[in-house]
Amino acid sequence: MKSGDRMVSKFRYVPILIMIVLGAILGGIAFNAFLIPHKLLSGGVSGIALILNYIFGLNPGVLIFIINIPIFLAGYKYVDREFILLSLVGMTVFAVSIDMFSFLKNVVYIDDTLLSCLYGGVLNGIGMGIVFRNRASQGGVDIIAVILKKYLSINLGRTSLIINFVVLAIASFFFGLEPAMYTLVSMYVASTVLDKVQQGFGSSKSVIIITDCEQQVADEILKTLDRGVTYLEGEGAYTGNKKKVIYCIVALKQLAKLKQIVNDIDSSAFMAVSDTAEVLGHGFRNRGI
Repeated sequence: MKSGDRMVSKFRYVPILIMIVLGAILGGIAFNAFLIPHKLLSGGVSGIALILNYIFGLNPGVLIFIINIPIFLAGYKYVDREFILLSLVGMTVFAVSIDMFSFLKNVVYIDDTLLSCLYGGVLNGIGMGIVFRNRASQGGVDIIAVILKKYLSINLGRTSLIINFVVLAIASFFFGLEPAMYTLVSMYVASTVLDKVQQGFGSSKSVIIITDCEQQVADEILKTLDRGVTYLEGEGAYTGNKKKVIYCIVALKQLAKLKQIVNDIDSSAFMAVSDTAEVLGHGFRNRGI
């Protein structure tokens, strides 16, 4: 590899690291501004750290870092190295941010616990989503889940669910059921927002069209919607007739226009519309970050 190529390869991590740092900082702000003032928790390692902080007054940022050390050592041995190193950055910045923004507990205080858990969940979800979208995590449960999935074929979601359930059970024992229930709301909101950030907010639809006027429909989609069209080879099971099936992906706002195009050309056409979590490529999101 030439020196210039090596330089470009190194610099490609700069925007990734910037976004990971930003996401981790948002998580630290969410904890201090909304969750900690009401003694709410989070899942996994950060939840354990907050429990110890509420009971013994121990520094939550330091606890998050210490608890994650053996997890990262195991992860470095068993999980993709790039993921581990980027996650180490995310975890470290998150742990530091928990302490750095501790002053927000007194500056930003919302008396309504429900509002705090909602806004805390949204901000924390945005932060985690940014980190995950850049091929990293904030350590803890995520790395454990990846290891168990790789070697024991245990579902990622099931691992996170079990660990988070244990954390909430411990919290309800020490602090009562109400804080644990508010925490559950916050975790659900954070998870929902995380998914949206990872997938992008621009919802897309996959459409399959079966019509006798495939050429006209395809031409009109290309001309009016400026979307690519792919022909799939199809055969009727009953008639045995072969025909071209149209497959295309459109933005949600273009779906009504697509339906109109198909109906105007062939009112008897068959259409199947389904949600598409993420689309990369020309006309949609770039394959980069």
